[in-house]
Amino acid sequence: MSLPTSETDRRAMTRALELAAAASEDGDVPVGAVVTDAGGTVIGEGRNLREVTGDPTAHAEIVALRAAAAAIGDWNLTGCTLTVTLEPCVMCAGAALQSHVSRVVFGAWDEKAGAVGSVYDVVRDRRLPVRAEVVAGVRADEAAALLRDFFADRR
Repeated sequence: MSLPTSETDRRAMTRALELAAAASEDGDVPVGAVVTDAGGTVIGEGRNLREVTGDPTAHAEIVALRAAAAAIGDWNLTGCTLTVTLEPCVMCAGAALQSHVSRVVFGAWDEKAGAVGSVYDVVRDRRLPVRAEVVAGVRADEAAALLRDFFADRR
């Protein structure tokens, strides 16, 4: 089940889509992420940087969570929202939980490796001590189009 989308979620997704497009220009899979605080202010953002940095953990979500933690001077992001163009993978869903974000908002579903409702549902697993609310499908068509175009150009 997905919760309603707010204006703050839509604004954050607009920025995440811009970041995803920038990742694509650098040869990285077009995924962008934004972390907003409880008031809707952007406190961290990121895009896939694996190709740029050679770091296999440089997913957009990890980059954005690190930036947010640095901005507030604390790893604990309770009350914050992680907004990302693509459903997070297992690593990124785990990082969202470890940072204690309260919400995860995403655009396109990842039917092969998604961990926020499609293949796995890590962020809402009742066996874990921390969970997050999920808002899925925000501007999903645009996010999916970026990915489709990126991979079509490489085939």
